[in-house]
Amino acid sequence: MAAEFLSQRVEALGRRTAAALAEFGYIAALLVEACYWLLLGHWRRQPVRLPAVFREAVGVGVAAIPVVGLAAFATGMMLAIQGVYTLRTFGAEEQVVIGVALSVAREFGPLITGIFVAGRSGSAIAARIGTMQISQEIDALRVIGINPVRYLVAPILAAMLLTLPALTVLADLLALLGAALYCAGDLNLPVGIFFERTFTILRVADVLDGLTKSLLFAVVVTLIGASNGFSVTAGAEGVGRATTRSVVLCCIAIILVDMVFTFFTSR
Repeated sequence: MAAEFLSQRVEALGRRTAAALAEFGYIAALLVEACYWLLLGHWRRQPVRLPAVFREAVGVGVAAIPVVGLAAFATGMMLAIQGVYTLRTFGAEEQVVIGVALSVAREFGPLITGIFVAGRSGSAIAARIGTMQISQEIDALRVIGINPVRYLVAPILAAMLLTLPALTVLADLLALLGAALYCAGDLNLPVGIFFERTFTILRVADVLDGLTKSLLFAVVVTLIGASNGFSVTAGAEGVGRATTRSVVLCCIAIILVDMVFTFFTSR
């Protein structure tokens, strides 16, 4: 009995592992195909249209400014509160500027941006493509000779790569502003002096690390959302499951990518 139970568990684990590897391969294939159309579509006389890219950029980037900005501002203020509280024990609360500046530029700016865009846009991508899948619009595109990846995925990927770094820069500035306002009230540290110290501490490499992460997060959100949308098979219920799964996987993938990237760049 125990041997049979163990055999079933091992078999289930094998199935899940095979499914995960197959999904990873599908996502990699989507990335290659989307990059192919972005880079070489013009030579195939099937370019990715700029109006489509700008339309997607408004949806995934411009429309996300309020929620990302509010979250970044609150996060920066929270970091300042915790930093001042901790450093006050050692009488070094004015050194909070160093911790906040580096944390925001290297970690929290891109991470907050990636997670909130995943929640907004990752779910929207999965829902839109999933709805088209169950209504057979994807098949109709293939019938009339339009590649679904070129038409649906490539413009979103280009828009994400353009807007996520810009949102990250905005999140960095708003987070620093939140921290500066708290320090002005609690430490009597003028906002101008806070930003002067911040720009003295930060190096170009610190900002580039955050922007590089944002590019990786853009790829992750786009591909996971699109792959879940293309895999929808069970009607409206399937669209709901794909949307939820897309958000969960995007957030997990963003955190894992951030962890791995930080590990290799901090050594």
